[in-house]
Amino acid sequence: MIHIIRALFLILVSAVASIYLLATIQTSGIAYFIMLGGVLLALGIITADILMRKKSLSTLSGLLFGLLVGMLVSLGLGYMVEQGSSILLDPVMKTQYQSLIDGTKLLLALMVCYVTTSFVLQTKDDFRFIIPYVEFQRATKGPRPIILDTSVIIDGRIADMAATGLFESTIIVPRFVLNELQTIADSGDRLKRARGRRGLDVLEKLKALPRLELRFWDGTLASAPVSVNDGVDQKLVTLAQQENGRIVTNDFNLNKVATLRGVPVININQIAEALKPVVLPGENMKVRILKPGENSGQGVGYLEDGTMVVVEGGRDKVGLEVELVVTNMIQNPAGKMIFGRTDSTGHLPVPLAGSGVKPGDGPPVTVPTNGPRQNRS
Repeated sequence: MIHIIRALFLILVSAVASIYLLATIQTSGIAYFIMLGGVLLALGIITADILMRKKSLSTLSGLLFGLLVGMLVSLGLGYMVEQGSSILLDPVMKTQYQSLIDGTKLLLALMVCYVTTSFVLQTKDDFRFIIPYVEFQRATKGPRPIILDTSVIIDGRIADMAATGLFESTIIVPRFVLNELQTIADSGDRLKRARGRRGLDVLEKLKALPRLELRFWDGTLASAPVSVNDGVDQKLVTLAQQENGRIVTNDFNLNKVATLRGVPVININQIAEALKPVVLPGENMKVRILKPGENSGQGVGYLEDGTMVVVEGGRDKVGLEVELVVTNMIQNPAGKMIFGRTDSTGHLPVPLAGSGVKPGDGPPVTVPTNGPRQNRS
């Protein structure tokens, strides 16, 4: 819509300049320079507007509000031009130059309306500062918008969930979260750099989904003064309150802070935990043995989600995929551990006490169910 406004603005300025130039062609040669200058000024305004990359889509309310402000300002400027011409010119000269004065007033009105409309459309999230003591709140239609945290973007599972069509509401990625991702991607640490680039790739996947409405939020946090020293978590909670949205995260601390402040939170780890199939003693499952355990005869493997599996009788099967019978499962704050055996002797593997194997040992793919954030810089 902003391109249509630019085209209409240029056409109207050119038409007005041409009409009034023809009307004053026998009056004075200065009319050429004034009208030509008006057209060049209009082109300069459009060029400056195009070079300003920080844009947002227009809305009908912003367009009408911008036009209203522009008309009021142009009326005041037109009055000033009219009074100035009455003071500087005698009645005969004013009558002679009346067409030029009217053309100047109209050109000023068009330029002011364009500037105010463009300004309002690009800063429509800051209405509360334009009109003191009057606060506009965004009307939420349908489900609440979803606000993504940095950790859940880097995690990557949000893209797979969105691809299923689960999210019908708008997904919001704040600019400060995007800036944090870019900072992590530019880090000198190789692991942090890889996590940051993974997060940017996940955003590309989300943006490419045809049924998903992804919006990059670049407004102003206005519900409470937020210090530049406040972290991303504090800004996310403030934004969720301002936009009446829900935060999606896998950060345990952010989850607690948002809950205390009354902000709804969707924890990806809790969703994954709820969707995990329940493993009961006596059931069969397959796992690849990756390393020997600490106790004699034990082998250690991992499920795809990072859950550790201790296999009794699997020490000599390292590198092989074996079928085992589940004998026990332990859940603790660090994650899950599954115990099983490959033989049918009825011997149960020893749980944590004395086994020498603890949750968190092994590859770094182990995902805690409710631990602190691991991927925040």
